[in-house]
Amino acid sequence: MSGTHRPRAAVVTSPTGLAVGAMLILLSGCAAVGAPDAGAPDAGTVDIALPPAGGLPDYQLGGAYEPEPDVEIVGRDRAAEPSVGRYSICYVNGFQTQPGERDLWDPDLLVAVDGRPLIDPEWPDEVLVDTSTAAQRDRILELVAPWIRGCADAGFDAVEFDNLDSFTRSRGRLDLGGNLALATAYVEVAHAAGLAAGQKNAAEYAPRLRDDAGFDFAVVEECAAYEECDAYTDVYGDAVVDIEYTDDLPRTWTEICADPATPPSVVLRDRDLTVKGDPEHAAMHC
Repeated sequence: MSGTHRPRAAVVTSPTGLAVGAMLILLSGCAAVGAPDAGAPDAGTVDIALPPAGGLPDYQLGGAYEPEPDVEIVGRDRAAEPSVGRYSICYVNGFQTQPGERDLWDPDLLVAVDGRPLIDPEWPDEVLVDTSTAAQRDRILELVAPWIRGCADAGFDAVEFDNLDSFTRSRGRLDLGGNLALATAYVEVAHAAGLAAGQKNAAEYAPRLRDDAGFDFAVVEECAAYEECDAYTDVYGDAVVDIEYTDDLPRTWTEICADPATPPSVVLRDRDLTVKGDPEHAAMHC
């Protein structure tokens, strides 16, 4: 991937108040996963920028397009280019296979039940990644770490890691500890590459994901619809980017916008995250 880096925002400390470099030293003993390779930059000398507080977001995993002029935050897949001139978040599916990419994974790195890959019931093209042992996590990191660094090389400002809660649908094959250890390693690689690390969903685990794994902010889906935004904002403050969907609004968009619990960085998108010009396309702000 290629891209042009633009100036990053001011250096921030972690939500726990530790400088990034010190945080990584503390975290290195938490995860039984290999540390970033020796070629990675010193995280203590790299600027980590959070999304602009209250910035209007757009979420473009279904395809990249030019955002509206007032949009300040754009999320795109790691295979896409970042949005020039905006805070750009790179999507990485860190705990399940991405549709069309199962062949990138050694079969023994995937969870199997009765000899068959365990597929996410909501996403038939995604198989759970096996985080159950340190050896497995080391091998997973070898595959995923270059993707994270690729986000930085392309010019993204941050990376979000999806399916942190895969263990909840693993039929007992995985647990929080294994996923948390791998998440910690992902965050270390992201920070070393100069990227902020975003927790994706998993509301009930937000305190541990921030305090133990070191996440800097959250990218969440439908927290207003499920009335769980406080679970994120209590942990990350204004550093929460919320995506709501047109097909699952229990209240009107006006009511959601008026709710003080709704994060200021919120967008209403169509479920398939279509591009401009598609008949189903929707991208609205409060």
